[in-house]
Amino acid sequence: MVQQVTPETTIEVIYPESDGQPMADNTEQFTWIVKIKENLEILFASQADVFIAGDLFWYPVKGSPNIKQTPDTMVVFGRPKGKRGSYLQWNEDNIPPQVVFEILSPGNTLKEMAKKLQFYQRYGVEEYYIYDPAKNDLNGLLRSGDSFEVIEEMNGWVSPRLGICFTLTPETLEIVSSTGKKFLSPVEIDQLREQERQRAERECQAKEAALEELEKERDRYQELLAKLKEKGIDTDNL
Repeated sequence: MVQQVTPETTIEVIYPESDGQPMADNTEQFTWIVKIKENLEILFASQADVFIAGDLFWYPVKGSPNIKQTPDTMVVFGRPKGKRGSYLQWNEDNIPPQVVFEILSPGNTLKEMAKKLQFYQRYGVEEYYIYDPAKNDLNGLLRSGDSFEVIEEMNGWVSPRLGICFTLTPETLEIVSSTGKKFLSPVEIDQLREQERQRAERECQAKEAALEELEKERDRYQELLAKLKEKGIDTDNL
């Protein structure tokens, strides 16, 4: 009897794109996630090979959907911008996110943050920043070999990868880009844009008023010349 060989079947591995959990636990945490993510998008808008995402699943190991993490914000140098349902590292030239931000909320536990630290350390993150807006407390870790080293002084620290400077004031965290632009909320960006629009409008109105006044002066001069000619006065040399 000839035994029939059943072809092997390949089991498709599903990599979920959502865990059903909210991106943030409160409004302040959400505000900071959006501020950091969107300002980094603005900062690197002209660089096509810098991918930035917020609250996106990162799967570092093919075939292991349970090995994943969801950074509040992550930055990947060497990968193109574009839409992604999740970050499947093996489809991204096996490049891990180099910079990760986590914004703490009262719901974050020490156990949870310890697991994230181990994950980011194991899978290649170079810079890891943790900000607690409730306590106005910023911590940073920098890769050294296969592990992280704590950045002892974060006030005035400049990110090697991002070039941004962190400053802790008594009230809040301020982040400034290498070009001197402060990270702003969407509302602050809109207010700044409106101020710039109003300034440009005032300059335009001032130029128009100056041109109108110049035209009036020219008309008055022509009227004066006409009157002098009427009186027989030679105006050719005026």
